[in-house]
This record gives sequence, C-alpha cells and structure tokens, in this order.
Amino acid sequence: MIKFKILIVLLSLQFLPRFSYSQAQKSGIPKIINYSKTDYHSGTQNWDIDQDQNGNIYFANNSGLLQYDGSVWNQYKIPRSANIRSLKIHPESGKIYVGGYNEFGYFKSDENGVLTYVSLISKIENKDFENFNYIWKIHILGEAIIFQSFNAAYVLEGKNLSIVKAPNRFQFSFLVRNQLYIQDIKLGILEYKDGTLHELTNTQFFNNIEIWGIFDYSDKEFLIATLEKGLFLYDGNKLKPWNTEANDFIIKNSSLGGTLSKNNEIIFNSIQDGVIICNMEGKILQHFNLSTGLQNNTPLASYVDDEENLWLGLDNGISYVNINSPFKYIRSNLNFSTVYATVVHKQLLYVATNQGVFYNDLFSVRKNKPFKKVLGTSVQSWNIQVIDNELICANNNGALIIEQGNVIKILDNKGYYGFKEIPNRPKFVIGANYSGFSIFEKTKGGLKFRNYIQNFEMSSVFFELDQSFLWLLQNDFLYQMKLSDDLLKVEIINKVSKMPENQSINGLGKINNSLKIKANNKFYNYNSKEDYFYKDKSLNELFDGIDNIQLFTEDQLGNIWYTKNDSIGQMVLKADGGYLLNPEPFSNLTSNLVVNYLSVNNIDKENTLIGLIDGIANYEHNASINNKEKPSLFIRSFSYDNQVFFHGNPQDTVRTYRVPYAANNVQFTFSSPSFENLNNDIYSYKLEPFDQEWSDWSHTTFKEYTNLREDNYTMNVKAKNGYGLTSIPDTLSFSVAPPWYRHIIAYIIYGIIFLLAIYIASLQVKMTIRKNKYYEMIEQRKLYLEKESKIKMEQYQLEKEIEKLNRDKLQTSILAKDKELVNNSLQVVKKNKILNGIIKKLKEMDVNSMDHKTKSQLNKLK
Repeated sequence: MIKFKILIVLLSLQFLPRFSYSQAQKSGIPKIINYSKTDYHSGTQNWDIDQDQNGNIYFANNSGLLQYDGSVWNQYKIPRSANIRSLKIHPESGKIYVGGYNEFGYFKSDENGVLTYVSLISKIENKDFENFNYIWKIHILGEAIIFQSFNAAYVLEGKNLSIVKAPNRFQFSFLVRNQLYIQDIKLGILEYKDGTLHELTNTQFFNNIEIWGIFDYSDKEFLIATLEKGLFLYDGNKLKPWNTEANDFIIKNSSLGGTLSKNNEIIFNSIQDGVIICNMEGKILQHFNLSTGLQNNTPLASYVDDEENLWLGLDNGISYVNINSPFKYIRSNLNFSTVYATVVHKQLLYVATNQGVFYNDLFSVRKNKPFKKVLGTSVQSWNIQVIDNELICANNNGALIIEQGNVIKILDNKGYYGFKEIPNRPKFVIGANYSGFSIFEKTKGGLKFRNYIQNFEMSSVFFELDQSFLWLLQNDFLYQMKLSDDLLKVEIINKVSKMPENQSINGLGKINNSLKIKANNKFYNYNSKEDYFYKDKSLNELFDGIDNIQLFTEDQLGNIWYTKNDSIGQMVLKADGGYLLNPEPFSNLTSNLVVNYLSVNNIDKENTLIGLIDGIANYEHNASINNKEKPSLFIRSFSYDNQVFFHGNPQDTVRTYRVPYAANNVQFTFSSPSFENLNNDIYSYKLEPFDQEWSDWSHTTFKEYTNLREDNYTMNVKAKNGYGLTSIPDTLSFSVAPPWYRHIIAYIIYGIIFLLAIYIASLQVKMTIRKNKYYEMIEQRKLYLEKESKIKMEQYQLEKEIEKLNRDKLQTSILAKDKELVNNSLQVVKKNKILNGIIKKLKEMDVNSMDHKTKSQLNKLK
C-alpha cells in the first residue's frame, strides 16, 4: 500500500508545475544578517575580508582591523593610519598582514594572546618609497608577501624587503592560479615573475579602464571584471566580451570586483545594486540588494568563508548571507506576512495569509519579485488547495474559486477553514465552515455548493474523514460522526475526551491514508470493526524520545512533519516503507512557525515550502547536512584576578597557567565562529576534576568558578550548532596554587616542625620516662624507706616489745632473782639467823671450862 502510494505521489509530481533543479535550489532569499557600525563599534567602510584557521573573521575597516568570533567584536589599531584597506592571513604562520595609509605590517599574538602590531616600514631602505599612499592589495606568493600600492609593490621575503617600482602607475593586482597579475595604467596587465614584470599580450585595451577583478574561469581563460565596461574573457592572447546576463548587470551597475565560491559560482560586487551570484554560463542565480535585505547597495569586498557562506564588506556596514543553508526565504517584504497554506497551480504559486491570498509566477519567485494580491481575498485566508483541477480558497469571506490571480466564483459566503474529498463519494467535497460543515459537488461546470450539514454547528480547523466516519477535534474533545447517505446531516456516534490510559486528546490527522489520533505524546488508531482505540506501536516507536509533539501532517511525498517546542521536524519516508528521522533539526525556523497551524507543501521532489509568521521558508532537500562540517569552537579567554589571557587568535602557543590561591576565582569565555545561526548555538562545559558530568546545553558563552582548591584543572568546552552537529571539545589546563599554609614549602616546614616536634616529643617522652623513672625510683625509694622505716618501726616496736619482753623477762628474772634473792636472803637471813643462833649459842658457851684446845677450836669456830 505504501509503495503504491509513493508511486502515485511521484507520478502526480510529474504533473506539478515546478522549477528546474538549478532554479529550485535558488528560490527565495537566504538568511541575511546585517551588522552596523553600532554593532561592531568601528568605522563604516569595510575594504577587505579574510578568515583565520580558528574561524575568526577579519575586516579591513576604515578605523582599524576588526575581528569577529561569533560572540565578540574586537578592534585593533595600527600606528600612523587609522584606515586599513587590505589584509591577508598567512595560512601557516597565522600572521595577519595589513596595509593602510603609508603603513603596512602584521599582527601577531603576544604572550597573553592579544594581537599586537609589528610595522615593516623600517625595512624600506629607499626613503623615496616611504610615502606610498594606501596599500590596496596583499598577496602571499610562495615564500613572499607582496604589498601593492599604486606606485610600487613591496616584496617581503624572510627578513628582506625589496621594491618593484610601477612602470607608470599600478591599479590593482590579482592572484590567479598562484600567479600574480598587476594592472598598469599604460602597459595593460603585467605578470609578476621572479622579481620582474612581464606584459601580457593584447591587454593594453584596459589602459583607461579600471580592472577590479580577475577570476579563474577555465583552464585556458581568465574572466576579467572592469569598473564600468563589463566582463571580458582573456585566453592569454585574445580578449572578448562575456556577453551574458551577468555582464548586462555589471555594465548597468558597475563592478567592484568579487570572488569565486567553492562550487564554481562567481560573486560580483556592484556599486549601485548590491551583489549577484552567477554560474559559469553567466546566468544570475541570486541577487542581494537593499530590497532583499542588505543594509547597503555598495559592497566593497566579498568573501566566502570556510562554511561556504558569504560575507560582504559594505560601504556602510557588514552583511552575512547564509547562501549555504538548506533554507531560502520568501519574506513579508514581498507584500505578505503570516502564511497558512501554499499551492502551485498552473505555473503560479499561491499563498494564503492573514491578509488574503497572494500569487506570483515561479520565475518571479526565483527573482524575488513582489507577489500580487488576489482581489476579493483581503481578509484572513486559512487554506488554499487544488481539488479536481480547481483552485479553492478557504477564506473569511467564503469558499472562493480562484483562476489566474482572480476570484472567478464564490461558492458560499460563510467563512471556511478547509476542504476534503469524501472517501467512497468521489463526486463530493466536505468543507469546514465557521458554523459546521458544508457539502460541495463536482460538476461539469466545476465545484458547486450543495448543502449545509444539519444537526451540527461546531467549527474546527482539525477534521478528517475515513471510510466510515467524520472526525472532528474541538476543545480537546474528539467527535465521531456518521454522515447520512444523502449527506444532509450527521449523527454524533461518540464524544471522546480521553484515550486509553487516560491520555488527553490533542491531535488529529492522517498518515499513510490511516486516521491517527494523538493524545499527549502518543499515537492511537481506531478499529472500526470492534469499535475501540489502540496504540500505534510503530508510530510511537518512531517518535520515541521526541517530546512535546504538537502538530503532525503528511506531505505529498509521504514524509511526516511535526512541530514541537516552536520548532519543526521531519520523518523521511524510505523506499522500504519505513521512516528515517531527518537529523536536520530545522532550528533556523524556531519561533517563526505559525502557532497551531502547520503548512507544508512539496512543490517538487527537492523543495518544500513551509509557512512562517513572516513569509515562507523553502527547504532544499538536496542541501543535506551531511555536507556540513562540525562547528569550530575555542575557549576565547581565561581570566583570574586582573589577568586576562586570550585564546583563538592566530599563532596561539601552549601556555602554562598557575593561578595564585588568593585569585582562585576563574572565568572562561568561549565562542563558536559558526555564523549561520548564532542564536541557536549552544554550549556545554566540564571542569575536571571539579565537575563529574558535562553541564546541560545552554546559550551561555561564559562560565565562572569560585573558591577552587589547589589542584590541576582542565576546562573542557564543546558547542552544538543549529544542525545538531557537535564540535570537538576545546581544552585549557591550569593549576591553582595552594595557599601559603598549604604550599609544598609549607608542607616541608610542617614536616620539619612535625619531625622536630616528634623529636622534642620523644625527648620529652624520654625525659618524662626518666623523670617518671626517677619519681618512680624516688617513690619506690620512698616506699622502700617507708617500708624500711615501717620495718624499722616494726623492728623497733618489736625490739621494744622484745625489750619490753626482755624487761618483763628481766623483771620477771629480777623478780625471780629478787624472789630467789629474797629466798636466798631469807635463807641467808635464816642461815644468818641460824648462824647467829649458832653464834649466840657459841657465845653462850662457857669457854672457861674448856680446855685450851677446845677453846681455840671454839674461837676458830666463832
């Protein structure tokens, strides 16, 4: 079924009026961003443009050198001359060579990354050539840097500067196929080779004509652009006019040179009417001027950047033209604003807007010519579509038939939202009007109003028909209705407010000719045989991970379009019937879509028109983002305290940053020179090891960290552009020094103090131990002495006891002795008494009666 549908769609597209490929890809105007002097805060005129390897864009401005990194404009001055007329960036060294009034030299990055100027004037040995007026052109030819003024060319090779004097007076010079050509006002075009000038044959024709551009046209020919005489082809011998559409334009508006794009398209600057882009056949493909969005009609310089987009240095300001975008715009400056529907019918593009219906032929659309209004439609027009080869408009004034830019018939005077053919009733069309539905009939004379449908007076933009029912979504209610066989009335079969799982209904449409009901962020089908709703598994899997889906529709090619968060997305139908999520996020259209209205129309296989609040976006399918490169990104500056270091300038060198602890609040700024849609560039960052995860994506271009501890850090930043492509992260490493009390020397001192403390402590411990031992010894001595004293006391007591005992014993002994003595004394007394008695007895004896011998013995006995 799907393959059959694709076949039918492709066959039907064969009959759609459409552009040729080359025409279609140039339909509409690319996005143009204008920068005035109040934006970049410098002079009005911009004479030359170049880009460095980091993606920064530079302008030779009449007030100095301008640098733009996508976030910040910087201006750099040169001495002796405020006006810079020429610049060229060396692709290897990154030096920015500039030329001004009596001054030329180069900018290089200093130790802080700031561009500083180095003058080369001191190398001019011949003082007669110091006053040369302006340096108009700068070229890099091999190892030589050539600064060209009107009176001479100054050739810098290494440290040596030589001078090539103009034979008469130089005009301008051009580097083509790595060969340098200079125009002399009397000798024609000269080729500079090996330090000398050689005349080119038959170029004296230009002696009184200013040449502003020489382009590489083919292997054998150059294309020469003159100020007022037009364009010429030159093959090294013959000269002939380039009689083309581009030549007619240049003759009329005068040329200020131009440039070649990378896809072999030629960009011509004009004095009076902006810029044209033409192919190698001289066919004008695009024209940009005041009426199409430029702020000035005189581009002094043009440059195609690394992303193949166009920069214009204007006589007053700077313009950026997004020529490499898949989106071209048909804007409201072509006479209309909010677009609700578009359709191509009989070679005319019709646009339904809030101000009526406008139309234009396809050729005029390509030429960006204003649209014309269809008379009688000057009110809100909700839809315009082709039914049965008739163009019918749903307008606030009614259902209108339009032919060749005119309303030829009013089918009904009621206001209408849209029309749909009734399945199984090929002769009838149903229309949703402001108070219900109407039936229209296809006749030989065209569509005719037939009748209003009775029994229902609700209006809604969102209605669909399947084989059995008429469905209407109104105020979050889904009405299921049955049309009567005579198409005169409807019967409300069901009024549904919730889908299964209690999901609120907020979408209605058809995909692959099958009814789809969206509830919250899920899709449901209806089973008419068993009368129930069920989830559409494949569609829900397809939209898994896509949140906040609002509207959805299917285009003529079978692709699914949807809106979410004020943006739009696409599911591309594949040959096998599946779908592929288009990685193109259409971020350029964010916030420009019509709220609650999705207008998508394939005008051919390569171009889709999308309605916007300020015109139409033409999406070119062939301009795939696979051709897009990852965005460039760099950390623009790193600062702490009062120190600021710039990055991203040419000649960047690897630097080591050591942040004092007292200044441990650091700040980073970053930018992505991806100029196509700067408002949609988002950034994420991670400071290692401080952050564990990458930050959420945001538009913030700076980050500050405060109170960082001492450590080695690496700042990582990455960018994501409007196409969803993520840059390679840029990194910057730095270290935060510890505070003095956590410095390595402090730790050494702490170690010494610690060891000393340990030593002192050990001494103290030893002393304490000795002291304790001493005291312990004293204590032990004391205890010993106390014990000894106690022992002595006890001994003394014992001795005293012993002595007492001894005394007692002695006393006892004495008593015993005394007793014994007494006893002895008593015995002695008794003995004495006995003896005295004896003596007394003896004395009483009468010695006279005794003889002498007895008397002598008695005396002896006495």
